Amino acid sequence: MVLKYFQKPTPEELVRKWRKDITTQKRLLDRQIRSIDVEEAKAKRSLKVLAKKRDETSCKILAKELVRSHKQKARLHTSKAQLNSIGMEMERQAAMLKVVGTLTKSTEVMRMVNNLVKIQQISGAVQEMSQEMMKAGIISEMMDDTFEVMDDVDVDDEAEDEVNKILYEVTEGLLGEAGAVGPTLE
Repeated sequence: MVLKYFQKPTPEELVRKWRKDITTQKRLLDRQIRSIDVEEAKAKRSLKVLAKKRDETSCKILAKELVRSHKQKARLHTSKAQLNSIGMEMERQAAMLKVVGTLTKSTEVMRMVNNLVKIQQISGAVQEMSQEMMKAGIISEMMDDTFEVMDDVDVDDEAEDEVNKILYEVTEGLLGEAGAVGPTLE
């Protein structure tokens, strides 16, 4: 019983723990997405009130915040999808580890295979297996992709069109795109 605390966890235990951690992180992302939705609803209500008062500067500020929140939600959804992908890749690798583990334990089977197959054929199979094991190193690439997506945080010039679009939608035409259609009449 005491020895269990000094032993390294088995791969199955590690996968179970990691799966639990990934599920926890996905739930946290869901909570963040829901809180952003609530804040967006509040901002839209405030935007409508300010639009009725014709306070364009405050409306633009709120519209920019809505654009940022849309982008943040998109990043959170992307992160959640990548977490899901990491989880599936981890499950696949755990299954491969079980297969490899059973093959290393059964030395009699390997002896019989060696007797049946020539050396050249085995070397080809070993090369194929090593290539597949190299493919299993995909998880580091997926993590790099995750961090690259997180780098783009600022609202750029294209966001101004998005701000005008949101202003127009939320204020039901009082502010936004419709205001800049033609020249002013005197």
